[in-house]
Amino acid sequence: MSGMDLSFIPRNLADVKARIARAAERIGRDPAGVRLVAITKTKGADHVRAALDAGHTLFGENYVQELLSKSQLIGTGAEWHLVGHLQTNKVKKVVGVAAAIQTLDRIDLAAEVEKRAAAAGTTMDCLVEVNLAGEASKTGTAPGEVASLVRAFVSLPHVRVRGLMCVPPFLPPDQVRRYFKNLREMLARITNEMDPGPGFCELSMGMSGDFEAAVEEGATIVRVGTAIFGQRG
Repeated sequence: MSGMDLSFIPRNLADVKARIARAAERIGRDPAGVRLVAITKTKGADHVRAALDAGHTLFGENYVQELLSKSQLIGTGAEWHLVGHLQTNKVKKVVGVAAAIQTLDRIDLAAEVEKRAAAAGTTMDCLVEVNLAGEASKTGTAPGEVASLVRAFVSLPHVRVRGLMCVPPFLPPDQVRRYFKNLREMLARITNEMDPGPGFCELSMGMSGDFEAAVEEGATIVRVGTAIFGQRG
């Protein structure tokens, strides 16, 4: 809606970034080692512009169509990550627009990303999504399959596997913390077992209700929407 007062967005962004910094400092981490992906799901391009005007450039979208339309409306200056489920028949639309796909979770999807990235003459940054609690309502690969998938994915020349991502059960921060710890330990085990390279270091975990706990458990990427842009309509 044009004319909407969006002055709360810069304030919320500053607050979230300050909370990230405090969480990192509590455990002796450099806050610069945590990237904030501002999730714009259901929000308009005006919300993205308000965040851009406040100096924030990294955004995430759950749906391919929203990613495409907003990136086109915004143009240069914003970096986009796809953080929602990706169907193989939509990979072609995403490659070349998104800087990263955070939800790689199966061989056929990785093969399609490889095919489309090769055709476009680019390399696609990807994270492997892990369904830590085995929730039927969520996508992501089973924990026991992650290592074999990473091994298969790193052999693809146009897929750059950067780490792991999770959407744990909706629980209070003190209860969800164990899932963040599990993902961190999983990344360490895979790194020790197969040495997928120095670029395999990202942990995308933590959202509006629990990102501070995620940072304390080692998150390098947090995905925050409502704490920045307000409740979704």
